[in-house]
Amino acid sequence: MMFDNRESAARLLLKKLSQYKGQEDIVVAGIPRGAMPMAKIIAEELGAELSAVLVHKIPHPFNEELAIGSIGLSGHYELLPYAEAEGISKSYITSKANEQLKKLKKRQQDYGLVTPDYTGKTVIIVDDGIATGATTIGAIHEVRSQSPKKIVLAVPVASEDAAKRIKPMVDELIGLYITPYMMSVGQFFTSFEQVSDEEVIELLHGGNEAAL
Repeated sequence: MMFDNRESAARLLLKKLSQYKGQEDIVVAGIPRGAMPMAKIIAEELGAELSAVLVHKIPHPFNEELAIGSIGLSGHYELLPYAEAEGISKSYITSKANEQLKKLKKRQQDYGLVTPDYTGKTVIIVDDGIATGATTIGAIHEVRSQSPKKIVLAVPVASEDAAKRIKPMVDELIGLYITPYMMSVGQFFTSFEQVSDEEVIELLHGGNEAAL
């Protein structure tokens, strides 16, 4: 299954989220940066509050592109099972987690974000795709720690392994395409442009058009 771009993926997800339109206490929380254009579209169509849940991957010591876990603004970090299996040192994990936390705090300041309040609300977490699941799991923890009424995860594409791991962590998983074969999220999009910090700031605080 291929998606034209993030906008078309968001429109398809909206068909699965229609029951939440017009409901009170709905928050759509995108995971910056890539998911924020999708979260903006979904929030506007549902008449919901738009938010962002800040998490950052902890990279593998020998492959910066591969996540071994993630950390959120709370300082809590989650590791994927293979991090322990590969014997990655505690000192490396702590060092990288602290480094990424500093980046998150700067991003929070740059984005002009206050700590969101999800207590008692239905939170729809939007991701643009799940490969390892590291950042998504971190985002779920950050939201869950605030005692929401319900967590819905909405994603166009996810790896089968990640989906199995994540499904028990949320109240509802809406995945348009779950695949056993995934090299990268971008392979399932015809257009998968990078989303800049400036675009995220515009989406959160600026005009009505989603930058895609």
